[in-house]
Amino acid sequence: MKIFLIYGGRSAERDISVLSAFSIQNELYYERHVMVPIFIDQAGTWFKGEERTAPFASSEEMVLSKEGRGQVVSPAVLQEEDAVAIPCLHGPYGEDGTIQGLLEVLGIPYVGCGVLASACGMDKIVTKYLFQQVGLPQLPFVPITKWEWDNYPTSVYGKCEGSLVYPMFVKPANLGSSVGISKANDRDELTAAINLAFQFDSRIVIELGIEAREVECAVLGHEDIHTSVVGELGKEKGFYDYDEKYINNDVKLIIPAPISEEISQKIRQYAKEAFEVIDGSGLARCDFFLTANDEIYINEVNTFPGFTKFSMYPKLWEVTGLQYHDLIENLIELAIKRFKQKNALHQTRSDVSEGE
Repeated sequence: MKIFLIYGGRSAERDISVLSAFSIQNELYYERHVMVPIFIDQAGTWFKGEERTAPFASSEEMVLSKEGRGQVVSPAVLQEEDAVAIPCLHGPYGEDGTIQGLLEVLGIPYVGCGVLASACGMDKIVTKYLFQQVGLPQLPFVPITKWEWDNYPTSVYGKCEGSLVYPMFVKPANLGSSVGISKANDRDELTAAINLAFQFDSRIVIELGIEAREVECAVLGHEDIHTSVVGELGKEKGFYDYDEKYINNDVKLIIPAPISEEISQKIRQYAKEAFEVIDGSGLARCDFFLTANDEIYINEVNTFPGFTKFSMYPKLWEVTGLQYHDLIENLIELAIKRFKQKNALHQTRSDVSEGE
C-alpha cells in the first residue's frame, strides 16, 4: 500500500509537524507499505519526494524544496488506488478540517478525524460550548474577538475581571503546542497576553487559571472507542511554553499518572465522551486539569497530537500495550474502514431504489 505522509504546512506548528512525520516514517512497516513524502512549505506549495522503502535518516532531509529534493505537485497527486494519506499536520491549515475536506473531495482515505471533528477540536471556543452541552466539567472562560478588543477594550477587561480572577490564561482559539499562550497575573500582563494571542488568531479564549496537575488520555478508534492509561506532565513550574515543550524537551512524562483507579476511570470516560461529542474518529488526545481535591476539568481535545519520539500520545499507548509501529498500522486500518463505510452510503436520491 502507498502511504502519502503529508507534513510541514502553513501554521506556526510546522516544525513540530516535521518532527512528528519523521517519527511516524521511522515506524512504518516498510515490508507492507511504500512511503511517499509530501512536504507543504510555509507558502502552501506542495512538494513530492521519491517513493521510499526505508525511512529518512534525519528530519532535515524531509524538508523538501525546489532547490533540493522535491517536485512541485498539486494535491491531485494523492489520487491513486490502494493509497492512504496521513495528514501529519498540526494547527490551522491541517488539523482544523481544511486538509480533511480536501481529502474528502479527492476521495482519499486518510488517518485521523474527519472534517467536523477536526474543525471542532481545533477551535477551543467551539469545543468548550460542545462540552457544556454534554455536561463535561471545565473551567470558566471568556471568548473575545479581535474586533471587540480593538473597539471596546474596556468591555473586554470588564468581562474578564468580572467573571474570572487572576491568574488567567490567554490562548488563540485555533492553535496548539502552547504557541501564543500566556499566563496573566494582573491587568498589564493580561493586555500583553491578549495582544500576543491576537497575533495568531482573530478569536481568543481567556480561562481561569488554577493550581492543578495536567493529565492526558489518548483515544483510539472509530465506532469501537478505546482509551489509554492516563499520563501526567511532570512540571517543575506552572506553565511550559513552545520551546520548553519541543526544543528543550524540559517536560517530563509520567506514565501512568500517580492517581487512583477511580480518578483514572473518570478521566478515561470523560475522554471518550469528548471524542464522541465532536464526532471523533481515528485518534485524539484529551487534556485535563486535576486539582489537589481530585476535581477534574477537561481542557481541550487534540485531533492530531504530537507524534514525536517524546510525545505523550504514542507513549500513552506504548504503556497501555500498543507499540508505536502497531499504533500507526492500527490508524491506517481505521482510515480504510471509515472510508469504505462512507463510500457504502447512498450519495444521491437516485442511489436509493424504490421501496427502500
